[in-house]
Order: sequence, then structure tokens, then C-alpha cells
Amino acid sequence: MVRQDTRGRGDSEGTFVKYLNEGPDGADTIDWIAAQPWCDGRVAMMGVSYSAHAQSAAAAESPRHLAAMFMDSGGFASAYEAGMRMGGAFELKQLTWAFRHGEESPEAERDPLVRRAFQDTDLRDWFSVLPWRAGTSPLRQVDSYERYLLEQWRQDSFGAYWQQPAIYGRGHYDRFPDVPSLHMSSWYDPYVRSTIENFKAMQRLKESPAYLVMGPWTHGLRCVTYAGDVDFGQEATLSGNVDDSYLRFRQRWFDEVLAGHRGHVREIPRVQYFLMGGGDGRRDETGRMRHGGRWLSDTQWPPRGARETAFFPTASGELSRKPPSAESASVEYDFDPGDPVPTMGGQVTSGEPVMVGGAFNQVPDGRFYGAREPYLPLNARPDVISLATPPLTEPLTVAGPVTARLFISSSAPDTDFTVKLIDVHPPNEDYPQGFAMNLTEGILRCRFHKSFEHPEPLTPGEVYEIEITAPDTANLFGVGHRLRVDISSSDFPRFDVNSNTGEPEALTRRKVVATNRVHMDAAHPSSILLWVND
Repeated sequence: MVRQDTRGRGDSEGTFVKYLNEGPDGADTIDWIAAQPWCDGRVAMMGVSYSAHAQSAAAAESPRHLAAMFMDSGGFASAYEAGMRMGGAFELKQLTWAFRHGEESPEAERDPLVRRAFQDTDLRDWFSVLPWRAGTSPLRQVDSYERYLLEQWRQDSFGAYWQQPAIYGRGHYDRFPDVPSLHMSSWYDPYVRSTIENFKAMQRLKESPAYLVMGPWTHGLRCVTYAGDVDFGQEATLSGNVDDSYLRFRQRWFDEVLAGHRGHVREIPRVQYFLMGGGDGRRDETGRMRHGGRWLSDTQWPPRGARETAFFPTASGELSRKPPSAESASVEYDFDPGDPVPTMGGQVTSGEPVMVGGAFNQVPDGRFYGAREPYLPLNARPDVISLATPPLTEPLTVAGPVTARLFISSSAPDTDFTVKLIDVHPPNEDYPQGFAMNLTEGILRCRFHKSFEHPEPLTPGEVYEIEITAPDTANLFGVGHRLRVDISSSDFPRFDVNSNTGEPEALTRRKVVATNRVHMDAAHPSSILLWVND
């Protein structure tokens, strides 16, 4: 067993730059291990989160002694599209992560004044003066952290920076060794898209088998039954359900793939995923809503039998499976960057103390950054377009990617559009207003409507077709539930807020209000595409 510190962390020398050195360093370490007299020439990798990113980074360097990979809650397929940015917007968990680790940095360990500066800083306050600038941020005491963070934030287009092997597995899959791989994540984890894309790529491109495990948890918390304010039942944990324990599951997988069985794990299905839903919707003894769920297995993702199905928004607020027939229909709202829609859970990690991940009733309270009294439901805001089906008369299973194809126009040269998929539980004695549970959400920065490589401003008033990709999910919408989609233009503090000026968000000091419109007529049939198994 060998564990390696990254450069500039722990006992390692050098300067820490998040993510970018892990590929060459990891490949060098694999070669070193294989050359030791106690090694048989085969090296397997395992690790969670950053240690999963380090695995895919090392694999992109084609280490010839790599024998297997167990990537849990990480491994970048494209950091630009999941984990660091999404749809062109910057994930602000990078700020909270940098601050927390700056507080634990070697500089803070050496200098008690640096440590005291971090301790005396309320990070929530600093989120009111974004974007941060060099020398005036809460990271100014640790220059290396401030420098790499601001560089990542300012690299807003998909250029050479984002195509480096360590953070862009998609561009280097051909260099990954052909070895067994297991890809694990959870529905409320930032790395859903990366995990599933890596699995599907290895399944498609390599002869060695690939495996996928998706649970209902937040980042890495595979042995709890809940995420946020929602409990998924005793079946939700990996321990006691998928296997006796997480360690036993991992050991059994490695024993099989490294024991000469030609890489085939005979007892483990290729795909295991937790289908959320089926609970009674009441409050449990801990105060969480019982949403329920169960483990299912398959040979592929999306599961067999699922088909992509379009749901069409209407100006009256309904989601229908019938395409629109109206000659003219749209919904318009003003998006004020100074009053963004607050983040409520979702696929967030490392966001504390500013944000938390998980499933929550979409009615804010004092726990959520940016929420203000009287704490009305998010879809009561005038800048949120809320669309829902009638109460379902039959159960509806959604399992797979979530895509919104919207026809939009704006008064601004640039703006954002967001989409959020929600399961609305009907009212009961514990929740007399019902419980609107978030499942997944996505965003698109509109200057990237043609490509992420070449931003192009919008022409005010012109209609554009855009596509917003949200991370996959798996949920059973029960009888009496509503399938709801909320469309807006911000999700803060999960993502940085578009200023609507057309200027890069990491540099601008100005904000303007944009009038945004979603078109929903026969000539502009906006749609939400879900993988459905009726």
C-alpha cells in the first residue's frame, strides 16, 4: 500500500497547483512502485474525490504497469463541464475549497498570523463582494492558492487550459490503459456526469470491463440513508445492501479483477443504481421526509427499457407531452444579478459554510445563503418559470440524463438560463403544502450558445435555441406526485452570477438587469428531455 501526497502538501516538496500535476506525478509513482522488489509489476489505484481525480489524471499518461482503477466520487471526464465549471458558469465550491485548504496550508502552519487571519474571516461575507481580485481576497495570505484559483476562474472559454490531460479525460481516453475500472458516485455529487461518462467511455472503448455504482447520497457519504432533508430508507446505504460493507465491496472487486479471471467480476453487476422514490412522503423521527427507494441492476446506462421522452412547457405553466400548437406563446421575466435565486441543495460538495448539497424542499429558510424573509417558495419568485404536470395517475420512472432544449431571447448581450428537475410530493399532515424535492439542475451561459471554445454575444431580441444539460438522475414519481421543472437565470452561490454585461464574470465590476424570455409556441417548441420508463 502506497499513499502519495500531492506537490506542496503533506511532506511533499514543490508548489501546490490544484489538479494539474497529478497525472505526471501519479504515472511516475506507478513506475516507481512497479520497480520495487515487493511488487509483482501490477499496480492498482483507488481513492475518493481528489484521489479519484488523481487516478484519471495518471491514467491519461498511459502508465504501463496500471492494473485496475477504483474511482469513487471523482475522475474528470471534462472539468470544464462538471466539477469546476458547468455550461460555462464557474462552480463556486472551488472558492470554499480553496479557503478551507488555505487555512490548513503549510503557510498557515508556519505562521500563526496567517492562521489567525483565516480564523477571523467570515467567508459568507466575502461572497457578497464577488468576483475576488488578486491581493484583496480572503486568500491573499496564501498567494499560491489565490493565484491558481483566480486563474481557473478567469479561464472562461474551453481552451488549452481545460484540455490538459489531468482535467480532460475525454480528450485522452485512447491513452487510458485497457484495465478493469469501477466508477462510483451519487445523485447529489458534483461528479455525476464525469462518473457516468467515464464508465460509458471505458465500456465502449476498452475490452476490460467497466462497472458503475450510483447511490442517493451526497459526496462520498455512502453509508448514510439521507441527503439533506430527505431520507431514502435503510436500503439506501451501500453497506448492508450492495455488499456487507464498502471495504468488503472494494476488496472483493479487487480480488476478482486482479486474480486472473480475465478481468471479469462474476458476482457484481455491470451497473448498480439506486432508484429514488416510493416512500410515503411523511416526516421521520429525525425530521427528514421519507422519499424511499431501492437498488436496481442493469448492463447499461441509461437502463434498458428507458426511452428519451419530450415534455413541452406551456405559457400557462403546464408540462405536456403534446407539442405546442399556439402561433405565439412565451414567458418573460427580469433577471437581476443583484438578487439571484438562492441555491437550495443539489450536487454540491465542499461548499460549507456557504452552501450544502442534498435534497431539500424548495422553500428557503435561514440555513440557505441569500434566502430572505418571508421565505416563500422559490417558484413564487417572478424570475422563476415553474412548469408542472398534472398529478400523476400512474407511477413514472425517470432514469438517465436530463436535457432542456429552450428557445430563448434576451435584452442583454449575455445572460444565463438554469433548469431544475423537481419531484413534488402531494400534501400530507406533515407537509400540508406538499414537498418539492430537487433532483438535478443545470445551467448555460448564453455567450457559449454555439460552442464553449468561441463565445459569441447574443443579439438583443433575437431568438436562439440553446441546450442545457443537467446531471443524470434516477427517480420514481409516485401516483399523485407532479413532475416539475423550474427555469430561471441564476443558482447562487453554487455558480457565479452572470452580470448580463457580456464581460467575463471573474473580471467585471458592473451588473445590469436583463429581460429574458422563453418561447413555447409551434415555431419554437421548447422541451425538457427525460429518459422515461412508464
